[in-house]
Amino acid sequence: MQHTWSLILSLVNNIPRDHNLVTSGQWLHRHPLNTYLSGQTLGVVGLGKLGAGVARIGKLAFGMKIVAWSPNLTQAKADDAAKDAGLAVGDFIAVSKEELFGTSDVVSLHMVLAESTTGIVGSAELGAMKKESFLINTSRGPLVGEAELLRVLEHGSIRGYAADVFDVEPLPLDSPWRRVKWGEDGRSEVVLTPHSGYAYESQMRDMWEKTAANLGRLARGEEVEWKL
Repeated sequence: MQHTWSLILSLVNNIPRDHNLVTSGQWLHRHPLNTYLSGQTLGVVGLGKLGAGVARIGKLAFGMKIVAWSPNLTQAKADDAAKDAGLAVGDFIAVSKEELFGTSDVVSLHMVLAESTTGIVGSAELGAMKKESFLINTSRGPLVGEAELLRVLEHGSIRGYAADVFDVEPLPLDSPWRRVKWGEDGRSEVVLTPHSGYAYESQMRDMWEKTAANLGRLARGEEVEWKL
């Protein structure tokens, strides 16, 4: 959740772009200007624990309207997710896939990768997005058709894209994600991180300490603890 919102805010506030401007000796307000999130619509694809957490922050911190879609999502399930998140019934609105992509200002993906979800965001969904909208993917790269996505971003058909995940990881040196000058010549703004959304110091330290303890148990012939 934290990494998802870090990417959203970096993208809508143009932070990487403006950081590069300042450190290169410039001091200009460049277009596009920053996007104010209050009152905007956040579309969440996948309303599980992570998706609902991201939606909760959007609702409470920024006053965003929350719409959600997944293949089996109903309004009753959306209401249950809202209540579990400490929100009111009706704060999460279940909509069709078409409505979510057509009306959302920010779309955030929170689906498990499976055969049924590979390419779940394709040309139809990307083509339905508003020109001023943003797409965020912190789940898995192949949820989005990469060729279609690159084409949309090359033409600046949406405002921006942020991702922590890719079809091939690590990214090849000649990947268009690395070599294209995003945000220039009419292209969409792009913010990328190297699949680092899981890498929080305290959590990694705890995981490795527990793993080391389990190796000790194995060496002593003791039962391991599976809950890491």
